[in-house]
Amino acid sequence: MNITYLVFAPVLLYFSLFGCWAKTKHPLLQHAKIWQHNLDLSQYLVSEKYDGVRARWTGQKLISRNGNEFLAPKWFIAKFPKVALDGELWAGRGKFEQTLSIVKQSSSINNRSELRWRQLQFMVFDLPDHQGHFSQRLEQMRSLISHANSPYLTLIPQSKIKDKADLMALLEQVVGGGGEGLMLHYQYGYYEYGRSSNIFKLKPFDDGDGVVTEHHQGKGKFSGMLGSLTIRLSDGQQIKIGSGFSQQERESPPPIGAVIRFKYFGKTAKGKPRFASYIGLAITP
Repeated sequence: MNITYLVFAPVLLYFSLFGCWAKTKHPLLQHAKIWQHNLDLSQYLVSEKYDGVRARWTGQKLISRNGNEFLAPKWFIAKFPKVALDGELWAGRGKFEQTLSIVKQSSSINNRSELRWRQLQFMVFDLPDHQGHFSQRLEQMRSLISHANSPYLTLIPQSKIKDKADLMALLEQVVGGGGEGLMLHYQYGYYEYGRSSNIFKLKPFDDGDGVVTEHHQGKGKFSGMLGSLTIRLSDGQQIKIGSGFSQQERESPPPIGAVIRFKYFGKTAKGKPRFASYIGLAITP
């Protein structure tokens, strides 16, 4: 056997196993828990929960939660600071589908697709590599974004509230205006990877995603169209979703294998989402 092969085979095997993983390594992100009624709200800063596409600015490029690069035009990111930022690519309230269609563009960027990025803002909510607590990170973010002076970089406003009545009033105001909900940051909390008790989300409903496994034909007014579909959740459970679809989506439903987003209102005793309703396609760049 060739001795060169014996020497380099382990190296080749290493790169074949781990090379691709390195290219698609997921960024380490902090994720919120569901709001708890017993929180001391005086210790939290509250902001709107933006219904955009989660993104990490690495200091050099924008990447998705799956670690893949968003093909943002050079002029969009030209003034971004050279430090990591957490945020959402966002086109405005009620414009998730529009945001999704912009950031999911193919590798062949043209003038038209570049111009669509002018509709987006990178809404910043955290500074993952900073070692201070949230209030300290917030001050640093203000300084970084002010000095960057980029028209496409915005710090999400944070505010103090007094009590639960204030919180519910703010939630009603945001949701009534077309917003998704609220985020609560513990002001002395440090950035933690994974599901953290330093950050909570409050919405009128919960949401999730799942993989489409089956289409079911409709009846009556939906005859000849999609009536409902079955999706598989991350825990392996399967549920049916029959509401939330537009006429166009019933005529041309999400394909088998697509990942969709849905909203629901609590869970059953068996842990299945209640009253699940379709929101839209999930981004998987």
